[in-house]
Amino acid sequence: MTEPALKVTALTKRFGGLTAVNDVSLQIAKGTLHAVIGPNGAGKSTLIDLITGQLKPSEGLVFVDGRDVTGERPWTIARLRVARTFQIVKPFRNMTVRENVAIGGMFGSQRASSARGAIEHADEALERVGLLDKAEASPGDLSVADARRLELAKALSMGPR
Repeated sequence: MTEPALKVTALTKRFGGLTAVNDVSLQIAKGTLHAVIGPNGAGKSTLIDLITGQLKPSEGLVFVDGRDVTGERPWTIARLRVARTFQIVKPFRNMTVRENVAIGGMFGSQRASSARGAIEHADEALERVGLLDKAEASPGDLSVADARRLELAKALSMGPR
């Protein structure tokens, strides 16, 4: 059997007396697409934060390609090509749309070994989300919908699996 790209075992997160994520286990095969759905307050964002290292679990384990990444720093997990988007978009306002996307390609993964490579990957991601024509724009000039697309392009530039 092939090792899953992502495996979560008995993941739990408590904030004081509140259990936000309770005993979640899942496996995601390479090359598949999944969604986490549920009502507000169900723990979706907390689960993603645990998987990507934004939060440390109270209990449980997270594996990426068989490697235990439980409690690792977010950038360590990002280098394994685990990308995510955020609900609240906070781009670097003093950079262009292209530069915002390129920064993820340079520091979040092994894909871009140079600034030129990061820009090329950024342009590919911007084209995929339909923002290449706004590459030189300021993020502050984007519509709400385009800002969400920028967030998606930032994740794509990291070369997620």
